[in-house]
Amino acid sequence: MTITVVVIGRAGQSLKGAIDEFEGRATRYWKLRVVQLPSGTGGKGKGEVGRVLKQEEQAILKKVPDGAEVVALTRGGSLMSSPEFSEYLQKLALRSVQNVVFVVGGAFGLGAGVIKRANRALALSAGTLPHELARLVLAEQLYRAGTIARNEPYHKGSK
Repeated sequence: MTITVVVIGRAGQSLKGAIDEFEGRATRYWKLRVVQLPSGTGGKGKGEVGRVLKQEEQAILKKVPDGAEVVALTRGGSLMSSPEFSEYLQKLALRSVQNVVFVVGGAFGLGAGVIKRANRALALSAGTLPHELARLVLAEQLYRAGTIARNEPYHKGSK
């Protein structure tokens, strides 16, 4: 199973090391690809919201393989504990799902077409996270999910 993280924008220097660390750790458990797409705001955080969302939506959907399980990361999604997240990924693997795509939106979130295409909406927090922090949390949770699946000692929480 290939896990692809499609993210709008690049990680800034302050979090890049941590993101690289956890994405590297996650590759011990999952075939992981990260696709970074440019922001529709031109990196300035400004622009007409509808235009930006449409532009980013089109770019994101071009990166989603046919038949992929798409998970939209949005604060309106459901929360999952780490063991639940691990179980979700394990069930996808058992169902022989070939591609799982996690989508991290830009400054204005995700376009309606991405949400509609998603099989699941997942919240990493009840609050709003900047895209680079969402990417870091997702990478850490992918790593943690792998350690839980293999019953390795990283996860200290209750199952």
